[in-house]
Amino acid sequence: MSVTLATVITEFLSRPGLAKSTRRTYELALKPILIEYGSWSIEIIGKQTLIEYLKSLEHCSYTTHRKYQAILQSLFNFAVEQGYIKFNPIRGLKQRQPNQEKGEHKTDGTIRYLTATQLNLLYKAVANDLRMNAIVHLLHDSGCRIAELLALDIDDIDFTKYTFQVVGKGNKQRTCYFGDVAAKALNKYIKYERHNTVNALFTAQQPVTKVVSRISYRTVHEYWRKLITDYPELVGIRIHDLRHTFATERVGLMGIEELRALMGHENIQTTLRYQKVTSARAENVARKALERLTISY
Repeated sequence: MSVTLATVITEFLSRPGLAKSTRRTYELALKPILIEYGSWSIEIIGKQTLIEYLKSLEHCSYTTHRKYQAILQSLFNFAVEQGYIKFNPIRGLKQRQPNQEKGEHKTDGTIRYLTATQLNLLYKAVANDLRMNAIVHLLHDSGCRIAELLALDIDDIDFTKYTFQVVGKGNKQRTCYFGDVAAKALNKYIKYERHNTVNALFTAQQPVTKVVSRISYRTVHEYWRKLITDYPELVGIRIHDLRHTFATERVGLMGIEELRALMGHENIQTTLRYQKVTSARAENVARKALERLTISY
C-alpha cells in the first residue's frame, strides 16, 4: 500500500532526537511542497516533478534554495530507508548556481565560519567515525590547513605538550596546538582504527587490494560529504571553514600578529579579514539588543 507525501513528511518530522529548532526549519522548508503535493503518493513523485518544484523556488536566495534542496534530499532518503520508495529521485541532482546579477556568489566574498549550533551538529555527525572525529577536532583546535594535517606522520605529534609542527605556505614551519578533547579523539582513533604499517598519522586501506597508505584529501572529502548529508544546517560547509572558525573565535582574544603566526599567513592583510568578521558580528548583536530594548519601552 502506497503512502502519501504528507504521511512521509509527518513521520520525517516526528523522528526521535530531532531538535525543536531543526524541526521548525524542516517544517518551514517543507511547507510549500506539502501544500502542492501533500496528497500525492510518494511513489509517483518523480525527478521531473521535483525539479519543477525547485525551479518554483527561484525567488529564494542562493543559500536558502540550497538548504531547501538539501532538506528535500534528506526527506526522500528517509522515504527510501523506510521502504516507501526504491530510490531517491533527486539523488545527485546539482544545486542551482548563484545568480551574480542579484549579487549572489558561492563564497559571497566573505569568510565562512561555523556557528556554535553548526559545530555541535558537526561533532554529532562525525561522532561515530573515529578517524573523521579526530580530524575535525584537530582542525578546529589547531586552525591548521587540511593538507598540513594530512601530511603529518605519527611521530610529528607531541602527546605531552599537545602540539605538532607543520610546514605551511612558503615552506615555513610553525607549531599548532590542540586540547584535551582533541587529544582523546586522536588517541581513540590511533588505538582502534589507525593502521600501524605506515608512518602516516591518518591512514586508509584500499578495499580491494588492502594496501594501506596515507589518506588522501579526496577520501576525506568524500567521508565529509557523506557524514554531513543528513544535516541541512551544514549544507555548503567546507572542511576549510573549520580554519576560518578557529580564527574568528580567537581574533578578539589575542593580538593580530599572534593570530597571524598561528595561522601561518604570509600577509597580515589576510589575517585582518577576521577582524572585519567579528566587527560585523558585534554590530549584528548590538542591533538585535537595541531592538529588544526598544520593544521593552
